[in-house]
Order: sequence, then C-alpha cells, then structure tokens
Amino acid sequence: MSKRELIVEQLSRLSEADLDRLLAFLRSLTEERAESSIPVVAAESALAKDWLSPEEDAAWASL
Repeated sequence: MSKRELIVEQLSRLSEADLDRLLAFLRSLTEERAESSIPVVAAESALAKDWLSPEEDAAWASL
C-alpha cells in the first residue's frame, strides 16, 4: 500500500475536530516560514474547542 493510500485510510478515521487541526498543520508545512506559524497553529487548536461549537455557529449565523 502506498503512503498516499495509507494517509487516505487514516483520514477516513478522523473526527471533524481532528481534521481541522490536521488542516492547520498541513497549511503550516506549506508556508514559506513554517516556523513563524507554529504559535498561530497552537493558538488555533487551543481555541478551536470554543470556536467550533453549535453555540458559536448560531451566534455568527446572521452575519
């Protein structure tokens, strides 16, 4: 099995919250200065539990 196939298999097992964290991490890898984005990624994952909630979605739905 190729690495891509293994990755796709693992992706299918992740929760939406974990996919958000993974996406932020992948984006940091492709940035020119990945080191400077590490604090941002850390902050996003720490705040995601507050941001990614039905209550937050409802609060911002009218915008």
